[in-house]
Amino acid sequence: MKRLTIVTIIFAMIFGVLSISSSVQASTGDNSDSINEKFGLPIVVYGESLSDNQKADVRSLLGVEDPEMVKELIVTAEDLVNYINGDPSSNMYSSAKITRKDEGHGLVIEVVNPENITEVTSEMYANALLTAGIENALVEVASPIKVSGHSALTGVYKAYNVDGESLDKDRMEIADEELGVATDLADEAGMDQEKVSELLTEIKKAISEQNPATKEDIERIVQEQLDKLNIELSPEDREMLTNLFEKMRAINIDFGNVTSQLEDIASDIQGKIEELTGDTGFWTSVKEFFQNIFQSISNLFK
Repeated sequence: MKRLTIVTIIFAMIFGVLSISSSVQASTGDNSDSINEKFGLPIVVYGESLSDNQKADVRSLLGVEDPEMVKELIVTAEDLVNYINGDPSSNMYSSAKITRKDEGHGLVIEVVNPENITEVTSEMYANALLTAGIENALVEVASPIKVSGHSALTGVYKAYNVDGESLDKDRMEIADEELGVATDLADEAGMDQEKVSELLTEIKKAISEQNPATKEDIERIVQEQLDKLNIELSPEDREMLTNLFEKMRAINIDFGNVTSQLEDIASDIQGKIEELTGDTGFWTSVKEFFQNIFQSISNLFK
């Protein structure tokens, strides 16, 4: 009887742990259906190349059940030229929903269907948008067909510029260049996408801490972070990175103001790397917990 009671208690504990875990995950909602009257309606920006059916698909992907509850815009190739001196013949498919948040919320990026955004990850978007000067928002990205994902960035710029803010054009152009560098490193240098984002984030964190005064300082920081992360790049790719961050230094982008958000990006990247490698502390702890439980049960019947 005593052994049966102990076993019952043990399984009750297991059930309790699983229940608590589930409730914690379920409590992470942030009332996203509620409109923030301070900022107005969320803005949805559709790529101009979308057909009517594709636009309807994007509405569904971005959770737009009632178009009256969002402000809808179209991002065009002309916008690409105006905001970042882009190619006027570009096709624009990737789209974005921008919900502005209060100070302290941070920048949260959700690529709704990553299978169709082939080159740009959520961390790449986050890094580029912080460079452009965008903070404290939920940005959701989607496309009904497979695309690189670059035009969504211009869509976000348009949302902010028509919503009463005027983003700095130099910063928008450098942010777009950063996105290009990130995807080039992933495609041409063969780097893992998460590793590229980790490198860019760590360079920014180092810049915020060291406040470099010259291009030579930037070059040193880039090399330090490459060494720290055990990344080997060609001289041309190292120069590409140095030139990018030198431009950021030259226009006085202060990454010290967004250090906490850079830390959030770094944490997300580490979580993805752990998920990909299977090296997650949580599941290791769970495995050990159940091993100990079942060992205890086994000992009871010896």
